[in-house]
Amino acid sequence: MALAGNVGSTPADAATGLPYTYLHTQSWTRATNKITRTDLRRWRRDADDSGREVTRRLPDVPGLAHRPTRAEHGQFATAQKTTTPYLAGALKPYLTEPLPTDATALASALAPRELAGRPAYPRMLVHGVTGLAIHQYLNQDQRQATLRVLAAVPNIAYQGEQTDLAGRAGLGFTVTADGSTTQLIINPGTGELLSAREQVSGTRPGLFSCVLILERGHATNDTGTPSTQP
Repeated sequence: MALAGNVGSTPADAATGLPYTYLHTQSWTRATNKITRTDLRRWRRDADDSGREVTRRLPDVPGLAHRPTRAEHGQFATAQKTTTPYLAGALKPYLTEPLPTDATALASALAPRELAGRPAYPRMLVHGVTGLAIHQYLNQDQRQATLRVLAAVPNIAYQGEQTDLAGRAGLGFTVTADGSTTQLIINPGTGELLSAREQVSGTRPGLFSCVLILERGHATNDTGTPSTQP
């Protein structure tokens, strides 16, 4: 994937001295026979994995055929919020830091190499890359590594320019494996994952998950965001 070699830096890449990692996501997730809809802002104190989360929920949607819309993206702002504090050790990162910046090592950390011949292996790698992006801040070198992991995923296909539910344009890729198709949209300038949506087939076809990664960066405390940093 030539995209990996052209990844640029972001302002947050230089803010490494700030104590909190901040991430803002929205997700649509299958839960038995319904789709849950959640807006999540998470502050994790890197030194001890403590922090705080602010959650907003829209009513669950019955059934599995729901397709998230851009209108829903805007509706979270008026939903009731819940704040949850976390003590030290309660907000673990997806992978132990520092993350590998070698693509082979990172792929091994995301999915066991001995499973490389299994039909589910491409799906496991894509899940791992998405999991990293929604739980940890990835710097420029780490973003390059994740793109190189994706470049080696069997069955990945380029889909041209796409627009996510937040109206952000990026480059689209799909991975079809193990009864599912996942669409990824990536910012070509920074290498950041903007969104990931997975549809599954089989006996219970429909939406499996959809996630938007809206903000990411570092903060001085558990109320600050990248846009409010000095």
